[in-house]
Amino acid sequence: MASSKLFCFITFSSYLLLLPFFVSPSFADSNATSPVSQGAICKSTPDPSFCKSVLPTQSANVHEYGRYSVRKALSQSRQFLKMVDKYLNHKSSLTISAIRALEDCRFLAGLNMDFLLTSFQTVSATNQTLSSWKAEDIQTLLSAILTNQQTCLDGLQSTASAWSIKQGLAVPLSNDTKLYSVSLALFTKGWVPKRKKSTTWRPPRKQSGFRHGRLPMKMSGQTRAIYESVSRRKLLQSGSGDEVLVSDIVVVSPDGSGNFSTINDAIAAAPNNSKSTDGYFLIYVTAGVYQEYVSIGKNKMYLMMVGDGINQTIITGNRSVIDGWTTFNSATFAVVAPGFVAVNITIRNTAGAIKHQAVALRNGADLSTFYSCSFEAYQDTLYTHSLRQFYRECDVYGTVDFIFGNAAVVFQNCNLYPRLPMTGQFNAITAQGRTDPNQNTGTSIHNCTIRAADDLALSNGTTQTYLGRPWKEYSRTVYMQTSMGSLVNRAGWMAWNATFALSTLYYAEYNNTGPGSNTTNRVAWPGYHVINATDAGNFTAENFLLVDDWLPQAGVPYTGGFM
Repeated sequence: MASSKLFCFITFSSYLLLLPFFVSPSFADSNATSPVSQGAICKSTPDPSFCKSVLPTQSANVHEYGRYSVRKALSQSRQFLKMVDKYLNHKSSLTISAIRALEDCRFLAGLNMDFLLTSFQTVSATNQTLSSWKAEDIQTLLSAILTNQQTCLDGLQSTASAWSIKQGLAVPLSNDTKLYSVSLALFTKGWVPKRKKSTTWRPPRKQSGFRHGRLPMKMSGQTRAIYESVSRRKLLQSGSGDEVLVSDIVVVSPDGSGNFSTINDAIAAAPNNSKSTDGYFLIYVTAGVYQEYVSIGKNKMYLMMVGDGINQTIITGNRSVIDGWTTFNSATFAVVAPGFVAVNITIRNTAGAIKHQAVALRNGADLSTFYSCSFEAYQDTLYTHSLRQFYRECDVYGTVDFIFGNAAVVFQNCNLYPRLPMTGQFNAITAQGRTDPNQNTGTSIHNCTIRAADDLALSNGTTQTYLGRPWKEYSRTVYMQTSMGSLVNRAGWMAWNATFALSTLYYAEYNNTGPGSNTTNRVAWPGYHVINATDAGNFTAENFLLVDDWLPQAGVPYTGGFM
């Protein structure tokens, strides 16, 4: 034990000397830069015992400890990716379901490396408390890393044939997750301001029409008409008078009359690694049924996809867990590229209730927006997987846990339609998956309407519908100013398993209306609250997502505060 402690001491000391961006403590808050013991700093983390096992033993300040933990986390993420690749190099000995679970893990591990590199660059650059926006960026990435870990683990655990793989990856998955939790806790303590404060968004400069002239020659006579009808009429309803900045536009039409006949081909043609100041690459998807699995990778940033309307432009698939897919890769439509916007599109998974988990949309795209879209499936319809998301005037249909995941997400002016499940099943609108108290994640449902879908309304059955249940230990969901139909069970919320998470979850209701909103007979869990306007204000779009800093450029209407 003595030699291992000496090794940690030498590594840490050398690391501090080599830091290229080390900032003098004189620039930072005196409390944050005062050296404290390993034991003292670890008390601020969820698992002090593990924290003490990974941090160096000599005294340091929170920024030094924080940089050390993020750097170590980046190194561990690389090692884990190598382990996953080692298994995938022997695919011939694996079942299809095991391969799919491992491919999910590889994909998520790659994202983790990206997120940790960005985080390390930020914490290495300053000892000062960051601006609200920059702190939110890094806290979001570190929160998503934990979510990615959990998703990998969930996929492996649900794959019966992957027992040996689970045995081999379980310990590194667990230890890495604990290390990432330490990094998030120390970042929160050392760099995050005590109160969020959004700043007023300003466009790069006011634009008229297209910023660039990179338009397909054969479309030159049509692009402006499309831009006017699609971008201005359908998007800019907020009265701001600003135009959406568009760099290029392509048309997808199933009859071959556009630039592309498939959505994925149009995505492939989009530029890589665009910036918000470049403008959106607009993909106009004309009316039709598109039977394809759409995937928008991390390099296809700032895409805008606009259809002809709900039930006019339809993207559909039928993958499910019963048919051998993981929940994660059962999605008809999956996106991880930052800045994605979708408008006037229906996304379906038609596998049916009998196939259990079958996702319509999986969204892991930071600063993403869905406006006037419909998501239709049964169990696990809408996977709000991670990062920051906003939904406005959307319809969501489903049965069990039909809005689930661990994003920081706001649903505003949306319609939530519980539908008829299989015999013996219940409906749970949400299953929020927060696993760590320092994650800035949760589901905020604001000014929405909950009503029975037609099949449930006509069933005259005994299906019970609940506002949500705790998928993970720190599950967090808030309903505000929402109209709740009589179908909502009087208890409101349902336990996941006995007393699991009832003390650690945060479920809250504020100023809801309708026959299902009466809180008199709600659950008496320690984590359930009927809150006031001050507490509810933390979950408005402007405070929970800092939307004023990024949403105006998408051109969609939104309300920052209460209605």
